Formats: sequence, structure tokens, C-alpha cells
Amino acid sequence: MLWLKAFHVIAMVTWFAGLFYLPRLFVYHADAGDWISVERFRVMERRLFMLMTIGALLTVVFGVAMIVAAPGYLKMGWLHAKLTLVAVLIAYHLVCYKFVLDFAHDRRTHSAKWFRMFNEVPSLLLIGIVILAIVKPF
Repeated sequence: MLWLKAFHVIAMVTWFAGLFYLPRLFVYHADAGDWISVERFRVMERRLFMLMTIGALLTVVFGVAMIVAAPGYLKMGWLHAKLTLVAVLIAYHLVCYKFVLDFAHDRRTHSAKWFRMFNEVPSLLLIGIVILAIVKPF
């Protein structure tokens, strides 16, 4: 079980690294005016999204493996709350994919300022998920 937990945390760190950086790239991309910068951000966004998706998939796989190994955890309220936040995180990940596609097709749907606010969402989710996983308040 400890090996599963270790790999789950490693994959989660990889996923969050991408979730913290990709929206920052969106900020810069939304402000970019020259073709060279725009094209550079497209490539960076696409590659980063692929890497963070691997982290996301491995996080989910190891998380499910831990639940299969210890199904009793499903009776605990903190895990239900954590899984709810993880579901929100997955939705955020999918919204990031939509923005990667939008920028790839020259659709700028939001301002750099909007993306700065959007960039804060994973931080809030991380705080909630870590507190629930470590403190297990209920």
C-alpha cells in the first residue's frame, strides 16, 4: 500500500506542476502579439498538456489501486470529500484542454487578467485535497 501511495503522490506532483504552469502559459499567450511568440506558446501548451495528462492518469490509476487495496476507506467521509475535489480537478483539467484547443485555433476567449484568476483554482483545490488526505477531518 505504501508503494501505491508513493507513486500516487509522485504522479499527483507531476499533474499539479502542469496545472500550475499551463494556465500561466495561457496568460502569456493571451498577451502575445507576434506570430513567433504565439507559435511558441502553442507548442509549449500542447506538450505540457500531454505530460500533465500522463500525471493525471497515473494519479487516478494509483488512487483507484489504493481504494481497491483498502476498500474500507470508501466508508470515510473525508475520502468522499477528497474524491469530489478530485472530480472538480479533472473538470478543470478538461477545461484546460479546451483552452489549449482554442489557442491552437487562434480563438482567444478570455483576457490575460481572466487567466490570472483561472490560474488560482488548482492552488485552492490542492489545499483542500491535501488537508483532507492528511488531516482526515471526518
